[in-house]
Amino acid sequence: MSPAPNHADNNNDAKKVKLDTKNPGAPSRVIHIRNIPNEVTEAEIVHLGIPFGKVTNVLVLKGKNQAFLEMSDEVSATTMVNYFTNCTAQLRGRAVYVQFSNHKELKTDQTHSNAQNPSAQAALQAAQALVNQTDTQGGPNTVLRVIVEHMIYPVTLDVLYQIFSRVGKVLKIVTFTKNNTFQALIQYPDVVTAQAAKMTLDGQNIYNACCTLRIEYSKLSNLNVKYNNDKSRDYTNPNLPTGDPALDSALAIGAPNLNLPNRTGENATPTGMPFTGMPLAGVTPTAAALGAAGIRLPGQPSPNCVLLVSNLNEEMVTPDALFTLFGVYGDVQRVKILFNKKDNALVQMSEPHQTQLAISHLDKMKTWGKQIRVTLSKHQTVQLPKEGQPDAGLTKDYSNSPLHRFKKPGSKNYQNIYPPSATLHLSNIPPTVDEEQIKDAFAHAGANVKAFKFFPKDRKMALIQLGSVEEAIAALIKMHNFQLSDSSHLRVSFSKSTI
Repeated sequence: MSPAPNHADNNNDAKKVKLDTKNPGAPSRVIHIRNIPNEVTEAEIVHLGIPFGKVTNVLVLKGKNQAFLEMSDEVSATTMVNYFTNCTAQLRGRAVYVQFSNHKELKTDQTHSNAQNPSAQAALQAAQALVNQTDTQGGPNTVLRVIVEHMIYPVTLDVLYQIFSRVGKVLKIVTFTKNNTFQALIQYPDVVTAQAAKMTLDGQNIYNACCTLRIEYSKLSNLNVKYNNDKSRDYTNPNLPTGDPALDSALAIGAPNLNLPNRTGENATPTGMPFTGMPLAGVTPTAAALGAAGIRLPGQPSPNCVLLVSNLNEEMVTPDALFTLFGVYGDVQRVKILFNKKDNALVQMSEPHQTQLAISHLDKMKTWGKQIRVTLSKHQTVQLPKEGQPDAGLTKDYSNSPLHRFKKPGSKNYQNIYPPSATLHLSNIPPTVDEEQIKDAFAHAGANVKAFKFFPKDRKMALIQLGSVEEAIAALIKMHNFQLSDSSHLRVSFSKSTI
């Protein structure tokens, strides 16, 4: 495939632009893209054009760092050129230059035939599928309605901001629950960015196999945000009240050190996390599209799986205790209690979303008489001590532990994750063990048992209610994997039920 004139004109296009970058040339449905990285694919070039209309052909000249993109009509091409005249297009972190080509169409010859180029064919077919999908779902708008399906893990306003701002600048977000489903309205500054977000993120999972984004255009053209809090945010107006009179009056007099909602400004980055289900790429629509497709870009930061746990009780904490407690929310790979600061520890989980679960459920929980703090660490991994280095058993590797709860992909344990509660769920109870034996074992571990009940239809499971959430945390740490018989070890987790 080649442009309608001959290949010599490719360089003429480039030379002409170097002489006159301000003149995008006469309108044409063929767009010339310069300064592309060597390793760029046809799919990445096609994704640049998708938000503007139907892409009908693509040609990448890798040796010359150039590409040609053919749109279905001049209107789409003009919209694209105008858009990238006002904001720089990027591919893999490099600025690329978008203008009209001298060519009126891309013609196929044997040298560049898409029949000989499966990647170009696949990119065009994927683009066509995306366009067909949006044709059936109503007209484009700057406001998107987002529904999160299969929400096994919590999804917050800041998590949505982090995902959707990868496509472009997010102006406002409003979250709400309707028909027992978490939903959000997200406003972009223009239709093109909203369209790019819909095309690249619709149907993607925030976490592996769950928290699926379903995106459609809203009937609203503007969001009216009254408060900046954990339910709504206007990023263009960081001075809105929170809606909490106590917080707002404290803000008015400038009280320091308040634990306020994240009043994220226009250029601030909200606290959040990278996701395994949806790798977060660079900040351009193209990069977001690649990220959504699971393609990792050069220079993209790797997800952080390490937690910093502070304000621990030095007398009580052990690597095994932290392995058991944090193992309720993910598979712990390594634990290190800091040698010179033993009330601090690093806990490495197997996946980034597990760190978020642990933070949301365990941060500020009272454990062994102290309110622990759980945050993301700056470390990417927990280092094991070198041979001969003094460690006193403070670092342990659990990567091959048989006690991981989430080893199997799609494990049903993911559906039974709850915050710490005074009631514990017990399972794997052998038929030879009765209620009194279990209550005695918990009492011997220091727990104050308030109530106990076997499941009527399955005596292998039971609920046990203790005096407080703190007691339940301590009991879970001591009693999970407790040997009840020669072949049975007790499994303990937090319950959503009470007795």
